[in-house]
Amino acid sequence: MTTPKALYIVPSRGRPENIARLMGAWRDTKATAQLMVCVDADDPELDTYKALGVSHDPKIIVSWGARQKICQIINSAANAHAHQYDHIGFMGDDHLPRTERWDAELSEEIIRMGGTGVAYGNDLLMSEKMPTAVLLSADIIRSLGYMAPPTLEHLCLDLVWKDWGEGLERISYRDDVVIEHMHPANGKSDLDDLYRENNSPEQTTRDADAYYAYRDGPVDDRKPSLEGDLDELRKLLGAE
Repeated sequence: MTTPKALYIVPSRGRPENIARLMGAWRDTKATAQLMVCVDADDPELDTYKALGVSHDPKIIVSWGARQKICQIINSAANAHAHQYDHIGFMGDDHLPRTERWDAELSEEIIRMGGTGVAYGNDLLMSEKMPTAVLLSADIIRSLGYMAPPTLEHLCLDLVWKDWGEGLERISYRDDVVIEHMHPANGKSDLDDLYRENNSPEQTTRDADAYYAYRDGPVDDRKPSLEGDLDELRKLLGAE
């Protein structure tokens, strides 16, 4: 069986030390997936990120552009690469894979489900409740034109990925595949300005409102909805 090509998109800002740590985990766990780190062009640490990309093995890509919210970043990167890879994943720069061959294990779950689906591991924080780090079959992105609804900004993306997988009945959670979330909520990282910005009451309200509008809204060609997206994605299952 040909090993599927997988890409993991990791947005980062002001935390090159997290990316250095993640690169170490990539090597330690024998991951073979491509790692793409997306950095803002105005990041004061941009040169440090670039140096990390140059000094490590070819599996590491450092990309930069105008500052955007995470949803915009991953949609742009996923759309640009959805035809080059079989599977496309996301994790934060505060995730840390712990299980050897974790990337291959999740890719194998998607293959086991027939080639279309959603797979995720145990982040030791939300565990089965939310795929805070996720792997999607690339045909989902090609079909919808995005990796997450563009009405979202930062939060609730993981809820959508779970909705897609459950709606298609193509979702796999692996409790034994650990991708640890090193988050302030579980005391594993400091609460810096970026966490404060992305988890502010204003950001939480905007994304919660957008998520519920997406989840509960009617099928409408003018804006994305969960039922409309699932209708589109079910065509992939019919083509298998």
